[in-house]
Amino acid sequence: MFGERAAELVRGLHRAADGHLPAFNEDGIRQVLEEMKALYEQNQADVNEAKSGRSDLIRAIKFCHCSLLRNRRCVVAYLYDRLLRIRALRWEYGSVLPNDLRFHMSSEETEWFNQYKKSLATYMRSLGGEEGLDLTQDMKPPKSLYIEVRCLKDHGEFEIDDGTTILLKKNSQHFLPRWKCEQLIRQGVLEHVLS
Repeated sequence: MFGERAAELVRGLHRAADGHLPAFNEDGIRQVLEEMKALYEQNQADVNEAKSGRSDLIRAIKFCHCSLLRNRRCVVAYLYDRLLRIRALRWEYGSVLPNDLRFHMSSEETEWFNQYKKSLATYMRSLGGEEGLDLTQDMKPPKSLYIEVRCLKDHGEFEIDDGTTILLKKNSQHFLPRWKCEQLIRQGVLEHVLS
């Protein structure tokens, strides 16, 4: 049936949980584009025959044209929803995505993510004077300026504003400024210790 593969692309993305990025369905996109090419070629042949006087083909031409438009809408909806999810990942994880998420992205999506990351960084630098304003910090209003965190994996040295360098080793606990470690919490390097 016309449009089944395109609808399956959208259904597959809809089945994925919010915030989850399923693997890019390159094979599904390729099949839909091949179907669209075949429909277009068939439609062109039918249009040429209809011009020569076969008016019985007009309904078939309209049906094929509507199928082409539906497939196009499904592919665009699939790609747009993926871009929205990737944009949300930038705000959730920061400028460095975990490998398992990057693995699910196509090369074009990775390129788009990098461009979005650069555009966002340029915009944030243009705000708030010399240092800029990091819009990704404090996504929720903080209850305190300092929090206790536990390091989940070895990260190396970490410098805070007063110039103090802290060694983040696995299972070590520290009392740090919230805004300095919020990004590392999102990346899974640190976890907030609730007393």
